[in-house]
Amino acid sequence: MQEKYMVNDVLSTLKGSIQNYATVISEASNPQFRQAIQQIRNNCETFQYDLYKMAEQKGYYKPAENAEPEDIQQVK
Repeated sequence: MQEKYMVNDVLSTLKGSIQNYATVISEASNPQFRQAIQQIRNNCETFQYDLYKMAEQKGYYKPAENAEPEDIQQVK
């Protein structure tokens, strides 16, 4: 498997994991457990961003173009 596909697969998996952590955090009633999951999520987000930057530099990932101000106003 090519590195590009592996990196994009990991990025996709991390995105799902981050969403799942958010769900667990929002449903957690134990403060210590909640804090632990928040730290895990934060670490996951940091790793995801670092991997994203590397993928972008290597041309493995192309982010969407920036929205024009008038497009943003229309959505608002």
